[in-house]
Amino acid sequence: MRVVSVPCLKDNFAYLVIDEEGRCAVVDPGEAPPVEAALVRENARLTAIWATHHHPDHVGGIAALLARRTGIEVTVGVKDAPRTPDATRTLEDGDEVALGALRARCIHNPGHTLGALSYVIEGCVFTGDTLFGGGCGRVFEGDAAMMHASLMRLAALPPDTRVYFGHEYTASNLRFASAVEPDNARVAERAAALGAPSTPSTIADERATNPFLRSAEPGVIAAARARGAEGDPVSVFAAVRAWKDNFR
Repeated sequence: MRVVSVPCLKDNFAYLVIDEEGRCAVVDPGEAPPVEAALVRENARLTAIWATHHHPDHVGGIAALLARRTGIEVTVGVKDAPRTPDATRTLEDGDEVALGALRARCIHNPGHTLGALSYVIEGCVFTGDTLFGGGCGRVFEGDAAMMHASLMRLAALPPDTRVYFGHEYTASNLRFASAVEPDNARVAERAAALGAPSTPSTIADERATNPFLRSAEPGVIAAARARGAEGDPVSVFAAVRAWKDNFR
């Protein structure tokens, strides 16, 4: 299996997931032209579209991709399906989607949207706007407890799992991580070594440097308490997320 990142729009990533026979699932095609170009370049045949959530910058290219093809399965979380008109199949936690002989397992990650999904396949996870490099998405449709639980499920994946996220926000996220934990040397090391694009990271990277996965760490707790949080992980997460919402 190969994964090819496809920059879209201003700072989005779509991804081609390509099996050994050239079949391809595209994750989160925010626009069609870059995806079409990548399919030609990689000699890949589109057979499925896997949407992590319903936001237009992640599904905006689906209609144009379908206009040139038939028989493409388009999947999205069941609670996001009403706002994803091109979906052909809805998914719930634990469901699987196929790419030839490969199988991707779905993790329901509510918080950013109520139907948000991550797709786990062959040591990779596609997290959309739930987990970013060094950060996480805003809590739009759920609440802090919901988003924190979603992130903890992702953090429990094997440390070497490669994390393919939805936006190129990693540099700014690590600046915020440094503000939260100024004594965390791993944050500075990661920022200094950052490449372009910054995708993928690993679960180990995120556990070590991402403040939103570190709500039980003393430094993050202290930073959150200074902003009025209680000591429990959800309160810490909520305080750090509110801080990030206004961080410049």
